[in-house]
Amino acid sequence: MRLAILFLCGSCLFAGATLDNTESKLEVRLREVADLQGVRSNQLLGYGLVVGLKGTGDTTQAKFTAQTLSNLLARQGVQISPSNVLVKNVASVMVTADLPAFSRPGQRIDVTVSSTGDAASLAGGTLLMSALQGPDTQVYAVAQGPVLVGGFSAQAGGASSVKNHPTAGRIPDGGLVERQVPGVFNDNKVLRYSLEEEDFTTAVRVVRAINKELGEPAAKALDSRTVEVGIPAEYQGRLVEMVARLENLSIELQNKARVVVNEKTGTVVMGAEVRIGAVSIVQGGLAIQVTSTLQASQPLPFSQGKTVATEQKDIKVVEDKMKTLTIEPGISVGRLAEMLNAIGVTPRDMIAILQAIKDAGALNAELRIL
Repeated sequence: MRLAILFLCGSCLFAGATLDNTESKLEVRLREVADLQGVRSNQLLGYGLVVGLKGTGDTTQAKFTAQTLSNLLARQGVQISPSNVLVKNVASVMVTADLPAFSRPGQRIDVTVSSTGDAASLAGGTLLMSALQGPDTQVYAVAQGPVLVGGFSAQAGGASSVKNHPTAGRIPDGGLVERQVPGVFNDNKVLRYSLEEEDFTTAVRVVRAINKELGEPAAKALDSRTVEVGIPAEYQGRLVEMVARLENLSIELQNKARVVVNEKTGTVVMGAEVRIGAVSIVQGGLAIQVTSTLQASQPLPFSQGKTVATEQKDIKVVEDKMKTLTIEPGISVGRLAEMLNAIGVTPRDMIAILQAIKDAGALNAELRIL
């Protein structure tokens, strides 16, 4: 298996960039490196029933489905005991959705439904009206509509076939907002930006860019992640215009020396500027294989003995040829990966070598293991 190597400059992709001996610069907009505190979506959760399934609903083992259907029918004037509910076209589901910031009553949102019982598939089903609550137990939206499932499940004659995940689906625009999150954005006295990734240098650069744009020292860094911006007199009550002006500011990011490895897939992602100090690598492998063979042991004639099975074990030891590689100081991690790949080092061994180089102090970069 060949080694999968992905090169990213400063962990970002951008057009028109060139690599040279000087540190490459990357400028992005403020909205791409920082989020405005208080401007976010809110998660909603509900419980409901999906009906209209073609025999792929919950079985009688899902007691809560029968109980829920019985309660629903009782509200419609039909009295029936849960023990008498024997249907296979109904499934209990958990309903989830994200309420976007500044949502107003009457707006539509997407909804996700996931089976909570033992239903085989939700394909073709319709979600009955379900209340979606926030963490404060208040109802902020209701959901209803046909469920779209990107898969199927079929059974016949003891054989079955399943594609993708048929017990979860979506209802585009299936949620209707009924209540808005309290708060008036324009009444805020200050703005706080939270950086996507904590960095003192980036925080200072954000402060400088905002103060230069506003023409006054309105911004200050509270820590390596938070930047607070005071509201100038000309923008009092007009925060939307101020945010629109600031979110497009260009912020210069500094490249971070980082190597990310995924042990599950054997993938290594690294920054192009990551360098390695002088180091020697010696790598070898020892494989021990034990095989077992059953043999029959026959007794001598007229010995009154019995034929028994015996186990013959063979042990085979294979030691790979040791591989040695000397690295000159200043070589990039990408070049190291190419050299290791050329001598037949596997992705798993590559990850172990990078960890060992980091422990030896020759890798001056953050090593992140996924």
